[in-house]
Amino acid sequence: LGANIVRDIFAGITHIVGGRSGVYEFKLKSGREIAIKEMMAATHSHGADAVFGIDMDHETIDQGQSMMMFCASGTAVVLEPEGE
Repeated sequence: LGANIVRDIFAGITHIVGGRSGVYEFKLKSGREIAIKEMMAATHSHGADAVFGIDMDHETIDQGQSMMMFCASGTAVVLEPEGE
């Protein structure tokens, strides 16, 4: 997910004066949702039904432009009906 320089500047000002950056909160929420959706798609494509023990991580990469990297991992499981 990319951010841009204007968002970075306003987030920096918010950080200095205190408060929360709505732009970055939105980006973090979007990144988490995308990572979970992609993890669930991979889970279903491998024949599993659910994921347990989900771990979320994110990193900000700044190489001329701000980027956020998100990672979701967990244990994919196949559910069986009770009694089988």
